[in-house]
Formats: sequence, C-alpha cells, structure tokens
Amino acid sequence: MSAKRLEHGSQDDKLPIRMLHDRVLVRQDAGEGERRSGGGILIPATAAVGRRLAWAEVVAVGQNVRTVEPGDRVLYDPEDRAEVEVRGTAYVLMRERDLHAVAADRFEGSEDSTGLYL
Repeated sequence: MSAKRLEHGSQDDKLPIRMLHDRVLVRQDAGEGERRSGGGILIPATAAVGRRLAWAEVVAVGQNVRTVEPGDRVLYDPEDRAEVEVRGTAYVLMRERDLHAVAADRFEGSEDSTGLYL
C-alpha cells in the first residue's frame, strides 16, 4: 500500500507521512473566535460554553480507517485530542472512533444523510 502524502501548500511542500492503523489527522477550522447565535447576537470568543464540539478537515487517514477520506469535514471533541505541528501548521491526531460525525459531498442524497445543512 502506498503512502498518502500530507499536502501543505504548494506541490514542492509535500511531506511523506503514512498514518497508521485507525488514526486520522485533521486540520482545525479557523473559526474559533467570535460567533453569532441564530438570533444574530454576537458571542465573544471568551464566553464560557459547555462542552462544545468542533469541526475540522481530514488531511490524512490510516489504512484501517473506513468511514472518512481526506477532504471530509468531521465533528470531534476538542478536549480529546493530541496536537502535532508539521512545518509550522498545527494538526490534531485522533482515532477514527473519536469522531462524532462526517460531512462530505458524497453523502448527499444517500439514506445515511439526515438532510441537515451543517
């Protein structure tokens, strides 16, 4: 099985990394700052919230991962994570079983889809 390359920026910036077993490497979404409620109220980044899940983009997967592919968006608990920095970019490493949901274009119209727009 060939190694999947972790893409970071340009073609010259590829780093050969092989994810092992059921590991998933994700890049966190940048939207960790202020946000708006459904009613339009601005909630500052410093506001205390209960246990809040976060979205991230899958960058690389191990050979035993079955439900996600690079490019998918996944929902995970930011408290259960291991961070790693590769060439100045921060990534989160986790097991496939620690993911709560997957959002991908390939699910559109399938019976597994909830019909929600995330």
